[in-house]
Amino acid sequence: MKDTIKSMKAKDIMTKELLSVEKSITVEEATQLMDKHNIGALVVLSPIKDILGIFTERDLVRRVVAKKLDPAKIKIEKVMTPSVMVAQANDSAMDLLEVMFCEKFRHLPVVDGRTVVGIISLKDFYKCLLENTK
Repeated sequence: MKDTIKSMKAKDIMTKELLSVEKSITVEEATQLMDKHNIGALVVLSPIKDILGIFTERDLVRRVVAKKLDPAKIKIEKVMTPSVMVAQANDSAMDLLEVMFCEKFRHLPVVDGRTVVGIISLKDFYKCLLENTK
């Protein structure tokens, strides 16, 4: 199993159907999108598609719910994680798994150059392991 992930790249396991939003939407709108698409994170992009941040379930709990903010009124830019580590499409999947574990990330946007091409979540690693053990 480990050898399979060890030989793979980010582009091999990432989810290509990336859902992104602009910084001006509300937390309520963001969480409705996350619920509708059954995802745990949204990448926040500028109008020219540069990554501005990421909004995750953890951000929702720690920065909105725990602080008793109104999701209908607060903009996502106020509660997103602005400093986002990204993976390059050709990065080693095994190296990325180690980074995600050490840094306690569950989601990592994937770029090709500066263009966002997908996102890797822990779920993608689980899926890869399950598919390669059958």
